[in-house]
Amino acid sequence: MADAATRLATLAEDLLGRPLPLRLRAWDRSEAGPAGDGPVLVIRDRKALRRMIWKPGELGLARAWVAGEIDVEGDLYEALDRLSGLIWERGEETRGLLATARDPRMRAAAGELLRLAGPLPPPKPPAEEARGRSGGRHSRRSDRQAISHHYDVGNDFYALVLGPSMVYSCAYWTDGGTLEEAQRAKLDLVARKLALKEGDRLLDVGCGWGSMAIHAAREYGARVVGITLSREQAAFARKRIAEEGLTDRIEIRVQDYRDVPDGPFDAISSIGMAEHVGAAKYREYTDLLYGLLKPGGRLLNHQISRRPEPDEEAYRVDPFIDAYVFPDGELAPMGRTLTALEDAGFEVRDVEALREHYALTLRRWVANLERDWERAVRLTSPGRARIWRLYMAASAVSFERNRIGVNQFLAVRTTPSGTSGLPLRSREWTE
Repeated sequence: MADAATRLATLAEDLLGRPLPLRLRAWDRSEAGPAGDGPVLVIRDRKALRRMIWKPGELGLARAWVAGEIDVEGDLYEALDRLSGLIWERGEETRGLLATARDPRMRAAAGELLRLAGPLPPPKPPAEEARGRSGGRHSRRSDRQAISHHYDVGNDFYALVLGPSMVYSCAYWTDGGTLEEAQRAKLDLVARKLALKEGDRLLDVGCGWGSMAIHAAREYGARVVGITLSREQAAFARKRIAEEGLTDRIEIRVQDYRDVPDGPFDAISSIGMAEHVGAAKYREYTDLLYGLLKPGGRLLNHQISRRPEPDEEAYRVDPFIDAYVFPDGELAPMGRTLTALEDAGFEVRDVEALREHYALTLRRWVANLERDWERAVRLTSPGRARIWRLYMAASAVSFERNRIGVNQFLAVRTTPSGTSGLPLRSREWTE
């Protein structure tokens, strides 16, 4: 009988109708697939196959990755790029292959996979998988649970990945700059687009670890209210603010954006938060922000987007991201965000695409994680560190290949007479 790798390679090529895009090594040390110096997909334990039988497609693969049953040796980015046609572009087809079993070829393949997989049933899902959410999708309760799952995994872990800036959104790059310099440039870009000045009231929605709030108060003299649903973030931000001597200018609240009672504000920044809102809630989100701004006030909404689907009703949240990274997180095409802003009453004055900037940022975060891998594992868990490495590397490839993007929308609540308060040349902030 052929070795495990040869059997798996033959089975995969038969099911997928194309050659394997990278070399495969199985648990018995056998190898198959294209030779050369490229990356190798390693199946360390045949339990990974049992996971994929019970959950065909991305979720089964994700569980095996988190559990350490599959891995990649060599360049992870190259491996993800080679596999992207199987994981993303052919996702629906792949998920259906073992589920339907309507023709003899599929039944034979399923039988071979069962023989290779060993005794069923599959192992339990890894402990890092989000489950047991309650309260209804995007209710206040479920949003708190989702935010806690993603952000309350340890401030020290995030400091290791993000670096000293503690900014968890794409930086704004120039050639040769450091991550810290690029993150400062992004914060300053936001502040300049909002035209912040001494004494302005800024609402920072999804304030993270306080970096935007600190920059706005320290560099521009703004008075800032920052809100987050993460208690760990809030505690960290308050400590930083105290160390900066800015407690008289910045208030950090653990508060839902739907519960802010004390508008109006001169400006609102929402950086990397709208992805948590949910597409069905976008209009509520934009209505609320519009109501919190004074006439003439500006909103800077910084948000990841996805490419439009031929059939938008068929769009489904990525199973790996939903289960392990951002529970209930949703991406929308940028046109939907723009429409929601306009429907709420905003005048959208500028949209800046930063897609390539996020790919560069993610590669730096992955490098930080890999450079201090053992400490990252100690700070969280082996599974959590593997999740962050995979999702950040895969996201970098997705930005580079234009599967997802990120955009800054500058919108204004004009005065009753239609005055926007913006300069005639609206890109003066870019210097």
